Amino acid sequence: MKSILLVEDDPFILDIYKEQFIREGFGVEVATDGVMALEKVKNAIPDVMVLDILLPKMDGWNVLREMRQDVALKNVKVIVISNLNREDFENDISQLGVSKYFLKIESTPEEIANAIKEILK
Repeated sequence: MKSILLVEDDPFILDIYKEQFIREGFGVEVATDGVMALEKVKNAIPDVMVLDILLPKMDGWNVLREMRQDVALKNVKVIVISNLNREDFENDISQLGVSKYFLKIESTPEEIANAIKEILK
């Protein structure tokens, strides 16, 4: 079973995405802040991380920066889900190896699940 680390601080969004990913047959771990995300990704490297950017304790960009400096984590596939405009972060997206970037308000959990399947092919 492919594993996903879902990093999201909004409990409503977290539940919707988690349920969708489970329905799609993925194993799902969750983290609700950036520090917890780093701890979890170091303890069990997921096949894909679905990462929000605006998080408590440490934002998603800093989570990614730390991951990319760690030899064991630098190649983890990451999908960003955020309400921040993609155009404002093109440098971060390319430099930090983001596989896909989705605006939450324009995306459905099904679209994210399909993107995960595409990345894992």
